[in-house]
Amino acid sequence: MLGVCRGRRKFLAASLTLLCIPAITWLYLFAGSFEDGKPVSLSPLEAQPHSPRYTASSQRERESLEVRVREVEEENRALRRQLSLAQGRSPSHRRGNHSKTYSMEEGTGDSENLHAGIVAGNSSECGQQPVVEKCETIHVAIVCAGYNASRDVVTLVKSVLFHRRNPLHFHLIADSIAEQILATLFQTWMVPAVRVDFYNADELKSEVSWIPNKHYSGIYGLMKLVLTKTLPANLERVIVLDTDITFATDIAELWAVFHKFKGQQVLGLVENQSDWYLGNLWKNHRPWPALGRGYNTGVILLLLDKLRKMKWEQMWRLTAERELMGMLSTSLADQDIFNAVIKQNPFLVYQLPCFWNVQLSDHTRSEQCYRDVSDLKVIHWNSPKKLRVKNKHVEFFRNLYLTFLEYDGNLLRRELFGCPSEADVNSENLQKQLSELDEDDLCYEFRRERFTVHRTHLYFLHYEYEPASDNTDVTLVAQLSMDRLQMLEAICKHWEGPVSLALYLSDAEAQQFLRYAQGSEVLMGRHNVAYHIVYKEGQFYPVNLLRNVAMKHVGTPYMFLSDIDFLPMYGLYEYLRKSVIQLDLANTKKAMIVPAFETLRYRLSFPKSKAELLSMLDMGTLFTFRYHVWTKGHAPTNFAKWRTATTPYRVEWEADFEPYVVVRRDCPEYDRRFVGFGWNKVAHIMELDAQEYEFIVLPNAYMIHMPHAPSFDITKFRSNKQYRICLKTLKEEFQQDMSRRYGFAALKYLTAENNS
Repeated sequence: MLGVCRGRRKFLAASLTLLCIPAITWLYLFAGSFEDGKPVSLSPLEAQPHSPRYTASSQRERESLEVRVREVEEENRALRRQLSLAQGRSPSHRRGNHSKTYSMEEGTGDSENLHAGIVAGNSSECGQQPVVEKCETIHVAIVCAGYNASRDVVTLVKSVLFHRRNPLHFHLIADSIAEQILATLFQTWMVPAVRVDFYNADELKSEVSWIPNKHYSGIYGLMKLVLTKTLPANLERVIVLDTDITFATDIAELWAVFHKFKGQQVLGLVENQSDWYLGNLWKNHRPWPALGRGYNTGVILLLLDKLRKMKWEQMWRLTAERELMGMLSTSLADQDIFNAVIKQNPFLVYQLPCFWNVQLSDHTRSEQCYRDVSDLKVIHWNSPKKLRVKNKHVEFFRNLYLTFLEYDGNLLRRELFGCPSEADVNSENLQKQLSELDEDDLCYEFRRERFTVHRTHLYFLHYEYEPASDNTDVTLVAQLSMDRLQMLEAICKHWEGPVSLALYLSDAEAQQFLRYAQGSEVLMGRHNVAYHIVYKEGQFYPVNLLRNVAMKHVGTPYMFLSDIDFLPMYGLYEYLRKSVIQLDLANTKKAMIVPAFETLRYRLSFPKSKAELLSMLDMGTLFTFRYHVWTKGHAPTNFAKWRTATTPYRVEWEADFEPYVVVRRDCPEYDRRFVGFGWNKVAHIMELDAQEYEFIVLPNAYMIHMPHAPSFDITKFRSNKQYRICLKTLKEEFQQDMSRRYGFAALKYLTAENNS
C-alpha cells in the first residue's frame, strides 16, 4: 500500500511540474525581455541595427535566451516520456498481454537485511524497470535423480508453466532413471514453446565424488557446482532451481533481474533464512564459512559466461579443498561450497530480495519475506519434513503447492501467441493425421482417440528389480483405473514376481493413488511393481494404449498378459517360469494359456490347488469365465479337457477367442483403435494367430475373476446403439488391415466371422 501511495504522489508531482514549467518559462522569458524597465525586442523585424542600443552584448543575450528555451522544451519532452512510462507501469496495466515487453520487480544488489529487501522489492515499480522481450527464451537448469525427485520436478514445472508468458528451455541434469521418466513425460506432454535437454548426471559424478557430503541429496546435491562446465558453452545465463520449489509468479520476473547485475556480480542468491551459518543452533555447531547468514542455493541466477572467464571451476575447487582440510565434509552439499567462495569473494554475489526464495524449513525467518499473498514469488520446501514443516502460514503454502500438484497438466498445453515454436515432427505428424479424419463421420471420436497423445509418467513410485539370471523371469502386465485400486494388494499377495501396471488417472487421482500406496504396508513392501500413470484425456478408456505402455516397460524376457480383476493362483509365478523352460518359449512362437474362471461372490475362499478348484466348480461356487454371457471368448480353451489334463495341450484359434496368455516380450502390441469395451483382446489374439503363434493350455494353471460393478464403458456399449455400430465398423476395418498385412492366410478371419 505504501508503494502505491508513493507512486501516486510521484505521478501527481510530475503532472504539476509538466503544467507549471511552460508558464514559468514564459514568465522568465518575458521578464528577461526588459532592460531598465523597457521592453527589449527579440524580433529581428523590430531590431534597429543603427540604434546605439543594438550592441554585441544584446546579441549574446538573445542567443543565450534562445538556448534556454530549447533546454526547457527538451526538459518538457523528457517529463512527458517519464509520465507515459509511469502510466504504462501502473498496477492495472503492468501485466497486460498486449505489450511486447513488460515490467519486472526491482531487486536489491547490496547486503541489506531481509526487511529492507522486501520493502525495496515491493515499492520498485516507481523506478526504472528492466524488461524481458515477449518471445525471449528463459533457460532453467534443474538437477534431478531418482523416482521421487522426478515427481517433484513435475510439480515445479507445472507452477512455472502456469504463470509463464515466455518460451522455456529446461536443462535437466538427470540420472538414467530421471531421464527415462522425464523424457517420456515431456515427449507426451507436448507443451508448445518448451524445449528440454538432458545431461547425464552419472557422467558428472567423478567431478564431485571426491567431496564428502552428509546431505540427504547425496552426490547429486553437489552437481550445481559444475554447471559452467556441463551446460552448452554458448549459454550465457541460467536460472538454477531445486526440485522442491514452487513458483507463485511469472519466472520472467526473475529472469529480468539479470539486467541488474553490475561489475563482477555473477551469482544471484537469496540470503539464508535460518541461523545455520551463524553457528548457534546447538553446542559445538561448526558450519562452513559464510558471509553473515550465508546464502541459500535453492534459487540461483548464474551468469555463465562471466563465471567461465573468472575460472569458476578452479575457484570453487581450491576453496573446497582448503575448507575440507578442517571441515572434513559438507553438511549442506553445494550450498556450503558456494558460501565459502562468496566469503572470500563477496563481490561475486547479487543479493535477491528474499521473496525469491521463501524458505520453509523449521526455525527460519521466512515470515519476514512477505506481508501479503501478492508478495510471494517462490516457495522453497527445503526441510526434510517438506509439507510437514512448522510455519505459521504453512496451511496456505501447502494448499498452494497442492493446487499445482493436482492441477490438470493438459491445460498447460496452451500456445504462446505471437511466439513462433520450433518445428516438432511428432506434433506435425499428429496434426496431419487428425486433419485426414472426417469430422462428420459418426465414428469420428472413436477414430480420433487412436491418435490422442496421453501424457505419461513412467515409474511413478520407486522401482527396483533385477530379472533372474536364468532368463525365465515373467512379469504380470495389467491396466486399471481408480475404481480398481483395491485389487492391487490382493494381486501382490498372489503374485510374488515383477508387475507392470498402467493406471489411467487424472492428476488429482494420481495423488490419491500415491497416498493410498504410501499408506499400504503391502505395496510399500514391494519394489518390483512398476506403476505407470497415463493421464486422462478424451471420453474413452484407452484400454489398449494402457496395455501397450505396461508391456513396453517390462524388463523380463516374458510377460503374463492379465487383467486387474483377476487373481492368479498361488504359486503361478514359479509355475510359469518352469513352463517357459518346458515349452522352450525362448526359441518357439508359443502363447501359453492360463485358464480363466470367475466367482460371483465378493468373499471367496481362494482354491489352493486344481483339485480344490474343480470341487468348487462342481458345487457352483466357481464358473468358467463368462460362460453365461460370452461363451465364445474362452470356449476354445476346452475346459472339459483341462479338468483331466496333466500335460500342456494345443488348441486352435476360433472366432472371438480372447484367452489370457504368457508370451515373449517381443510379441505384437495391442491395436489402439479399440477403446473402451469390446474387441480389444480379441484383435490381439487374432494378430498372434496371424503371426503363427501356437496356443498351448497349461494344465495346472488358473486365474479367477473377482466380481465388481460394471464399468462405464460396458454400460455405454449396452445402452448406446451408435457405440455398437462404430465398434463393428472398426472391427471390419481391422480385419481388412489384417488381410493387407498377412495376405491369403488372413482370409480365414473373415470367414470365421461370417460363420459365427
